[in-house]
Amino acid sequence: MKKYILSFLFILEFLFLQAQDTITVLQYNLLNYGNYTSYCTQNNNNYLDKDGYIKTIVHYINPDIFTVNEISVDTNMQIHLLNAALNSQGVSHFSKANFIRKNTYSDLGNMLYYNHNKLGLAGHSIAQDYIRDIDVYKLYYKSSRLNSGDTTFIYCVVAHLKASSGTTNQNKRKTMAVNTMQYLTNNHPNNNYLLMGDFNLYTSSEPAYQAFTGTSYPAIRFFDPINKPGSWHNNEQFSLYHTQSTHSSGGCASGGGMDDRFDFILISNNIKNNKKKINYINKTYHAVGQDGKHFNLAINAPPTNTSVPSNVLNSLYNNSDHLPVTLKLYINEPPLGVSALQSSINEVRFNNPVRNNVQLSIKLKQPTTIKIELYSLLGKRILSKNLHFKNTYNKTTINLNNIPKGIYIMRFTDYKTKISITQKLLKR
Repeated sequence: MKKYILSFLFILEFLFLQAQDTITVLQYNLLNYGNYTSYCTQNNNNYLDKDGYIKTIVHYINPDIFTVNEISVDTNMQIHLLNAALNSQGVSHFSKANFIRKNTYSDLGNMLYYNHNKLGLAGHSIAQDYIRDIDVYKLYYKSSRLNSGDTTFIYCVVAHLKASSGTTNQNKRKTMAVNTMQYLTNNHPNNNYLLMGDFNLYTSSEPAYQAFTGTSYPAIRFFDPINKPGSWHNNEQFSLYHTQSTHSSGGCASGGGMDDRFDFILISNNIKNNKKKINYINKTYHAVGQDGKHFNLAINAPPTNTSVPSNVLNSLYNNSDHLPVTLKLYINEPPLGVSALQSSINEVRFNNPVRNNVQLSIKLKQPTTIKIELYSLLGKRILSKNLHFKNTYNKTTINLNNIPKGIYIMRFTDYKTKISITQKLLKR
C-alpha cells in the first residue's frame, strides 16, 4: 500500500509542476571554444566542428539557462556560438548576455545564454577578477506579475577556479571563492542563487568549497543538490558524479579517464527550501553522459554507455574533456501572458494500454518540434525524443518493446514555448 501511495503522490507532484513552470539549467566547460593554443589547435579543437557537437548536446537537454566556461573572450566567437549551435534546427529562443571583462590576462571567459521566452537579463557584474573573472548574471522570470513591476529573480554566478593540485593552487581557489562570497554578501543578499562552473576541486575539504558551502557566509551559503561531499579525486565511490576527463589519452583534451568531479551547480538556501518562488526539483541533478561505469576510462569505451543516445555520447566525447552538469527548477508562479504564449499542441491521442508500440496522433496549431518523454512512477526518465513535425496533423510510432510492463507518465513539450501536457500510459 505504501508503494502505491508514494507513486500516487509522485504523480500529483509531477502534474503540479507542469501546472507551474520549469527551468532547465545546463553548465558546461567548452574546452577552449574559439581559442587556439599550442595544444588545442585548429586541427584537434576546431570551433566549427565543436558547433555541431554543442548543437547536439544543447538540443538534447533543451536548457533555459546555459552557462559556459572556456569560451573565447572575442565577442564575435560568443555570437557565433549563439547563431551556429544554439539558435538552429528551428530553435530561435536563445539570447546571449553582454560580455564584461575585468581580467585582461586570461583568454578564456564565461558566458550565459538564456531562453528569452521565459527569462530576461536584468544585470551583469563581475564578483572578482583574481586569476579569472567570476561573473554574476541577474535574470528575471517573465511572469504574469511583470505588469505590476514584480517578478522572481535568479542570480547565476559563473566561476572557473584556478586549476591543478597542490597547496598553492588550493589557496588561489580559496581567494577566488572568498572574494566571490564577500561580493555577494555585500551586494546581493537574500536572493535565489545558482553557483556554477568548473571549480577544479579535488575534495570537499578544500578551502574554496568550504567557503562556498560552510557557515562563514550564512546569507549566501550554497548547497550541493545531491549532497555528495568527500574526496572525489580518483575515487571510484564517486564514479557516478565525475565530470572529467572524457578521454583516456590527451591532446587538446586531458587524459586519464573519468576520475574527477570538477564541474558543479550549487544552489542557495532560498532555492533549496523554496523561500522565494524557485525550488530545485529533487533528483534532476546529474552529469550528462555519466553512467557510473567508466571510472578511469573514456566515456565511450567499453562497457557501452547507454545513459544518452549515441550521437550525444559522441558529441560529449569530441567536444570537451568535461561533462556538462544539469538540473531543473520549478517556478511557483504563472508565466507571462499564458493566453498569448499558448502551446502549439492542440491534441495528443494514443492507444492505451499498449503492448509494444505507442501509435501517436498529434494535432498542432502550427508546425513545431515536440519533445516526447516517458517517466516511470519513481520519476526516472525512460525515453526522450525530439520530433519535428512539418504538418498540423501528424502520426508517429514509438517502440516500447524494451520497456517493462507498468504505469508511466508521458510528457509532450512544445519546443518553442516550453509548455507541456502530460498523460498516463499503461504498458502491458
